[in-house]
Amino acid sequence: MISLSAGRVAGHCGARLEGPDVELTNLAGLKEAGPGDLAVLHNPRYAKFLAETRASAVIVRPEHVQHAPAGRTLIVTDNPYLCWAKVIALYAETIRVKPVPGIHPTAVIDPSAAIDPTCTVGAHAVIDANAVIGPNTVVYPLVYVGRNTKIGRDGLVYSNVAIRENCTIGDRVIVHCGSVIGGDGFGYAQDGARQFKIPQVGTVVLEDDVEIGCACTIDRGVFGPTTIRRGTKLDNQVQVAHNVTVGEDTLLIAQSAIAGSTTVGDRVVMSGQVGVHGHIRIGNDVMIGAQAGITKSVPDGMNVSGYPALEHMKARRREAAAMMLPEYLNKINRMEKRIAELEAKLGIEAKPK
Repeated sequence: MISLSAGRVAGHCGARLEGPDVELTNLAGLKEAGPGDLAVLHNPRYAKFLAETRASAVIVRPEHVQHAPAGRTLIVTDNPYLCWAKVIALYAETIRVKPVPGIHPTAVIDPSAAIDPTCTVGAHAVIDANAVIGPNTVVYPLVYVGRNTKIGRDGLVYSNVAIRENCTIGDRVIVHCGSVIGGDGFGYAQDGARQFKIPQVGTVVLEDDVEIGCACTIDRGVFGPTTIRRGTKLDNQVQVAHNVTVGEDTLLIAQSAIAGSTTVGDRVVMSGQVGVHGHIRIGNDVMIGAQAGITKSVPDGMNVSGYPALEHMKARRREAAAMMLPEYLNKINRMEKRIAELEAKLGIEAKPK
């Protein structure tokens, strides 16, 4: 168990402390929390639980202070969710056990590789020729780092990751288990009835503070780089094809896939299972709904969804109309039957369909 005072938590988040400066030993949900726990109220729908929670302290917005029982310790901020995230990071830092610097005796290190003495290289990792690993980076067991690949400082490369040759990885980059950075792009030319493989001789660049989830694949360019810019985060099982550029502070969520030579702007949010066509541009600050199919370029600031993707409200109207089709088909069938009956009564010969 660890203990952090509510005052320290408030100071760490740039928030305001109201009530007693209690000691907090754990984090918990608002409904499940008990004595010693810190909880958060970031969704107004759960405001009713503020009076009922047994948490010792709650992170709240200013407008929720009046709903708290007298004497409750509150950490007041305009962005409770961000404060909560910072507190989790603070707790994690106090309990995280960082591996001891050094190279495991079973690791295979090419003599030409340059590994900073503050690094950790785990069991059965393979570091190829002329690879460079910067200060304080941790390479976990069973990682492969290809020749001429450079990894910056303070990185985390978890087990079973493969970072192939000639890639450039920035500072504070995290790559989670099972991801492949720099695999061949999917490129073939038709040779009669057969496929001729186009050599993929480009590279991959991950800029500073990028995070790659588990089982992601980021393909190298045909020529030039596939680039993920600073601060962008990939969820699990995301595919980024050759020569794609993804801008800064963008979120690519689970099982999304971007086809080759597409450019994705800054601060884009791409929800789960989105598919993006190749050779198009997605602008800055675009929101893309889950399972959308992006078949053409999207201007800055748009909110799109559906397949093929449309502006979100248009897509919703299209989906609503589609749901009504069975009802309208039944109406049309009834109308056709009624017309046929009327024509028969009037002796009108039905026209052939």
